[in-house]
Amino acid sequence: MSTHIRAALVTGANKGIGFAIVRDLCQQFSGDVVLTSRDKARGQAAVQQLQAEGLRPRFHQLDINDLQSIRALRDFLHKEYGGLDVLVNNAGIALDMHDHTPLHTKAEVTMKTNFFGTRHMCTELLPLMKPQGRVVNLSSIMSIVALTNCGSGLQQKFRSEIITEEELAGLMNKFVDDVKNRVHQSEGWPDMKMLTYGVSKMGVTVLSRIYARKLSEQRRGDKILLNACCPGWVKTDMGGSTAIKSPEEGAETPIYLALLPSDAKEPHGEFVMEKKVEQWGPHSQFPPWVPL
Repeated sequence: MSTHIRAALVTGANKGIGFAIVRDLCQQFSGDVVLTSRDKARGQAAVQQLQAEGLRPRFHQLDINDLQSIRALRDFLHKEYGGLDVLVNNAGIALDMHDHTPLHTKAEVTMKTNFFGTRHMCTELLPLMKPQGRVVNLSSIMSIVALTNCGSGLQQKFRSEIITEEELAGLMNKFVDDVKNRVHQSEGWPDMKMLTYGVSKMGVTVLSRIYARKLSEQRRGDKILLNACCPGWVKTDMGGSTAIKSPEEGAETPIYLALLPSDAKEPHGEFVMEKKVEQWGPHSQFPPWVPL
């Protein structure tokens, strides 16, 4: 076990924003960088591509929908490094825009990966975070769009400073059930183009607020900072070819949060976009690229 070597880990990193984050970490982070991917061959190919650039990431297979896979990674990190210094939860999916899958199936599949997969990652890996660790959960501006379009009762719950992890998980499951029963609009859920993606990322943003609060209460002296962020609209398989940012530009805010100085006290428990804290609440104006 090399506890003196620092370690950073990025999920869903064989392509797109995750790949760009790994490249930046390899160049800027003083320690080992672990690139994870659900598909072993694609992940190893991504590592080889970075090695050809003179960088030295490590690879570990990871499927965030598989608890055994997460725990195998957890055990690897504990054995190799005695913990973790930087965790970037990047892995996620979006099926809304051009996919003809039935809406209730979209809701279930998207929520399983984006919210519950991220939750499982935090549950298993946050206890490994070393003092002055940094945790970055990739969310989206669509989480704020979803919040803005929720009914007032749901808005109040999602903006609550005392909502628990269990209450949030219950709301996410209720959304899936309400979509399946075709009552989501009457129950106060938003009517928007990227419905399931937006609600799942709303869950990620609120989950980040909850975990940050727990860290402040239970590990205050460790000075761990945890935030959610929006990388922007990025040219990836998910974002499409008409997006306005390159993956490298999309990586800028996640990297900023992952490499906050060791003496930094904030941001913590915030939603960050373009390296600036955004208020978690209804916005009167969104960037022109947001599909309202």
